[in-house]
Amino acid sequence: MEDIKLPSFLSDALISSLPDSAFYIPNFISTEEEETLLHKIKAAPLPHWRNLSHRRLQTYPSPLTPQNTLLASLLPAWLSDPIIPRLLLLPLSVTNPKNIFSDSPHRGPNHVLVNEYKSGQGILPHEDGGAYWPVVATVSLGSAIVLDVYSKKQDENREREDLLSWKILQERKSLLITTGALYSDYLHGITEMEFDEGLSRDVICNWDLLRDKEAYEGTVVRGTRFSLTFRDVMKVKKLGKGLDFLGKRVQGHA
Repeated sequence: MEDIKLPSFLSDALISSLPDSAFYIPNFISTEEEETLLHKIKAAPLPHWRNLSHRRLQTYPSPLTPQNTLLASLLPAWLSDPIIPRLLLLPLSVTNPKNIFSDSPHRGPNHVLVNEYKSGQGILPHEDGGAYWPVVATVSLGSAIVLDVYSKKQDENREREDLLSWKILQERKSLLITTGALYSDYLHGITEMEFDEGLSRDVICNWDLLRDKEAYEGTVVRGTRFSLTFRDVMKVKKLGKGLDFLGKRVQGHA
């Protein structure tokens, strides 16, 4: 598809101003693929949505247990294809043919969160935690958003703004991968606002990798954005015979 543009190697998409490591690909999926994904997400029955105070989300194939374990089940085909195969076919560098998930327990993502952020909605600074292999691959749909990256709070008297380290602009149809120190040593969040202002090369750390820099110079009004967060849950439990009914229910929702 003509509006997909992938680098030859993931290293070509490195956000060089960030700690090890983050990568940004602005044209990871096509407009047609974005439209298909949005249709599938919006067509999900209301019980499949979990409503939170400032956003709502869907979880595939199922939420984690209280012990941070995933009950073994396949991701729905519309979520895995073409994103996961495309992600796993991208070599790390000219000297390293592995992909970003080659060393993860299951050699690829087995869990996806679908978050909906309406204009003015966001999420407080947080970390992904120890339930997942330390790689996060996020595809953005519908609208652009600015992701704020914060140093972990060491001084209770410091304001959140003082801890802000970088801003990453995520365009629609883009892929952002975070791993390494950026995964373990920093928090990330989305400020609740209806527009992002003051955007420029000096503010956005992945500016040189953007698809359409002119469109984001200055102030950008936020629309409704959906994020697909792909991760590998490290602990997976196969369903026993006594839980077969649960597996069927999960698959049915997928």
